[in-house]
Amino acid sequence: MRKEQDKELKEVLEDTLTDLDQVLEKYEPKLRFQEVGEIWSVGRGIARIQGLPNVKSEELIRFPGDRLGIAFNLDPEEVAAVLLDESADIKAGQEVYRTGRVMDVPVGEALLGRVVDAMGRPLDELGPLRTFERRPIEREAPGIMDRAPVTVPLQTGIQVIDALIPVGRGQRELIMGDRQTGKTAIGIDTIINQRDKGVICVYCAIGQQGSSVAKVIADLRMYDALKNCIVVVATGEDAPGLNFVAPYAATTMAEYFMDNGRDVLVVYDDLTRHARSYRELSLLLRRPPAREAYPGDIFYIHSRLLERSTHLLAGGSLTALPVIETEAQDISAYIPTNLISITDGQIYLSPRLYEEGVLPAVDVGKSVSRVGGKTQLAAYRAVAGDLRLSYSQFEELETFARFGTRLDEETRKILARGRRVREVLKQPQYDPLPAHEQIAVLLAVTSGVFDDIPIEEIASAKNMIRKAIGIKLPELYRQILSGEELSSREELLEVSRNALKKQGSDGTA
Repeated sequence: MRKEQDKELKEVLEDTLTDLDQVLEKYEPKLRFQEVGEIWSVGRGIARIQGLPNVKSEELIRFPGDRLGIAFNLDPEEVAAVLLDESADIKAGQEVYRTGRVMDVPVGEALLGRVVDAMGRPLDELGPLRTFERRPIEREAPGIMDRAPVTVPLQTGIQVIDALIPVGRGQRELIMGDRQTGKTAIGIDTIINQRDKGVICVYCAIGQQGSSVAKVIADLRMYDALKNCIVVVATGEDAPGLNFVAPYAATTMAEYFMDNGRDVLVVYDDLTRHARSYRELSLLLRRPPAREAYPGDIFYIHSRLLERSTHLLAGGSLTALPVIETEAQDISAYIPTNLISITDGQIYLSPRLYEEGVLPAVDVGKSVSRVGGKTQLAAYRAVAGDLRLSYSQFEELETFARFGTRLDEETRKILARGRRVREVLKQPQYDPLPAHEQIAVLLAVTSGVFDDIPIEEIASAKNMIRKAIGIKLPELYRQILSGEELSSREELLEVSRNALKKQGSDGTA
């Protein structure tokens, strides 16, 4: 009884402190600063201010109605500020105040399971955030001497990625492709796969429709992944300034856990819209445009964001999965090439594969992981070491085989095996595979176990092997995750063959 009373008293005290912080924050400029400016003009997402001679770059400015903005341009005659809230009620002639601080957001365990905006304000109607620490959204990236090699895999649960384009904890792997090719699905499946792996996840939605973000949140909640996740939302209806600061705010929230020795995954969805928001603000602020009307520092705004992702010597890691949208499969455009040069590899999603029903539509030939096998479990290297090369060669051979009518026997065998590998690598959304099931299926297809099975029955045969492995070889999961070599190779193949024989005898194949 005493413990329950103490718990209730603590919650009341935390709520009181939170309310007091909000009141103090509201009246802070009037209490601490007497420097007052006057709004000269207001545009879409920006305001021009006269006065405030001592305001500093990127300092928060408080507008009427308790709205906030960031000082972006400091000119001799005026200060140009980027608004972080709607500007409908902000008019010329109104007073503004300095706050004396830069943009910061709340951090801590209380954010887990919550949906917040780019300023850390809750959007999920679950009450105020009970956090006791705030950190600035702009922080220096860790130095070279503080970084450790990326050697631990981040299992996405997506077979084609874990086997052929492995991602490590602390890596920055770009997800790119045209519209509606499944980019967000890759990020969401990866988050879902971290449910029981101790990895904190942050999903940052930038410039998307509110309905799309609501669906993502519902999916995360349905698959029990939201409790271990923070969702940072800046929709297309929000001010451009809020879209610009969103990824930096999400990174700061993630860095809190990394600094405490935890492994964190951040999905930025997507940085194409982020770049467009910054371009819009820069043009409104009359900054000189460069290529494709983007400002000259567009590369820097993304590099200073993604360089914060790393694996620390002291423990803890921050893995980044930035998403960008290409147009007409042009991966050599300005923003895609910028981000390709910043990141440690890219996963390219092909519209052609998507239209053909090959999901996830990962183009293995155009995808790469520059960390690669160093992060991969030993069992993957033993089973799928040369699979990437052979699969890419199969895709080339299949293209040329369409123009020929006569193929030799060896070519037919390569094509038949390649088509079965492709069927095995197909995977529905929201169904991440554990490592031992992936290994079992990959070993079966590369060893010829599927060679005599019709293409249309590969999916059911794959499910039979997955079930059999969990029953017959329960120790395999522990062995693979511990990084041991695959010692039960023949036993694993035997279990796969027996599962398919049983499937055939039951008349299900």
